[in-house]
Amino acid sequence: MRFTRKAALLAGALTAVALGLTACAPGGSAPAASHSLGPVSKSIGSGAITLTVWDQNTDGGIDAAQKQLNAAFEKKYPNVTIKRVSRSFSDLKTTLKLALSGDNPPDVVQANQGYPDMGAFVKAGLLRPINDYAGLYKWNDYYPSSLLKLNSFSSDGKTWQGDDLFGVSQTGELVGLYYNKAVLQKAGIDSPPTTLQELTDDMAKVKAAGDLPLSYGDVEKSPGIHLYGLALSALAGTKVNDLVSGSSGSWTDSNAVKAASVVQGWQKAGYITPGANGVSRDAAVAAFGKGGAAFLVTGTWYLATLADAAASKDIGFTALKPAGSSTPVTMGGEGLAWAITSKTKHADAAAAYIDFVTDKNASDVLVKTGNLPTVVPSGSAPAKGTVTGDITADYMTISKSNGITPYLDYATPTFYDTITAAAQDLVALKTTPEQFGQTLQDDYAKFTKSNG
Repeated sequence: MRFTRKAALLAGALTAVALGLTACAPGGSAPAASHSLGPVSKSIGSGAITLTVWDQNTDGGIDAAQKQLNAAFEKKYPNVTIKRVSRSFSDLKTTLKLALSGDNPPDVVQANQGYPDMGAFVKAGLLRPINDYAGLYKWNDYYPSSLLKLNSFSSDGKTWQGDDLFGVSQTGELVGLYYNKAVLQKAGIDSPPTTLQELTDDMAKVKAAGDLPLSYGDVEKSPGIHLYGLALSALAGTKVNDLVSGSSGSWTDSNAVKAASVVQGWQKAGYITPGANGVSRDAAVAAFGKGGAAFLVTGTWYLATLADAAASKDIGFTALKPAGSSTPVTMGGEGLAWAITSKTKHADAAAAYIDFVTDKNASDVLVKTGNLPTVVPSGSAPAKGTVTGDITADYMTISKSNGITPYLDYATPTFYDTITAAAQDLVALKTTPEQFGQTLQDDYAKFTKSNG
């Protein structure tokens, strides 16, 4: 059966998340359990336990938060030792499935949502459904039911947002536009752009003033999703939800092709870091953090890094508005889901750990270390005017207005590989915007045929 996801599902979830609400839809709850897994308990016993945990929290602030939370968990449960394996997002994507399939898999992992990772792991029987723990720890109340759906699948892994919950998320996310106020002022620009056309116009002014408009590195490939996704959301708005789910639209329609044309146009005009496909994401962020460019397109997971950067006093954050919208629309959602592996011998301890690193106290730690928790604690939002304040305010405003669109690679099991390779070809001028769109559409058509 072809799976269709409604745009309002994601939007409604994040509305409540950003405001720190805990309400579910009327009568809502976590997905009903469909597995008999035996009794579960908050008690993890007194015997020695080594809990192997794989995460992708490698960037400054989130790494600091994870270390604090792990130490606090071990203090609370002195019989538990956390064996942490932390890998970058791209490394996690290439190594996690092999680790889960081995004879000695980790107990807790962060799994990327959507078909390419979580869906594949569920289909292979590598993750344990956690409906029972959701009830025990009241995750059903802490998170809106529609947000839990984003980390849910059918038991066979074929239907995203199915009946079984497989993870909960620790952080909220936006992909937006970081900007350097000093570089913009040098080019005669008094305020950040609000539309895609204004961004393009400002890039031209920055280049004319002798500075690099956009710091960009895509050697890891995933930044290509963010660059194209920002442009697409700024043109198509919330219709991107329907495009990713397949409920309407096509990757060859006018907005999808125009977004690709805009990105390629930036390359042709010399607005992007030269040789960007060979530049690392971290190098591009570091260059921007030193004042080496006017703009940077990336996610809020770099908040702590940029808040501590040399040029931090000049760095702001914003998102773009589609035509006819009074508020921005941009790509984002929630961080990778914390999940329990199916072969773990310590499921109760794993669930206790997941609850510990995602609850309200954990959210306070995340805020203090410069991160954006999935549920922003009431009264903890920093003042606007700093990059931290800008991001928190934008996250709350955009999600309240239903302006967050999903990551594009969620669309099919193979879409991550397809779109990241196509984005590199687009920037390298090896493909036209029309060919780029057709490549994406071919991938989606193949998936719907095989998943029917």
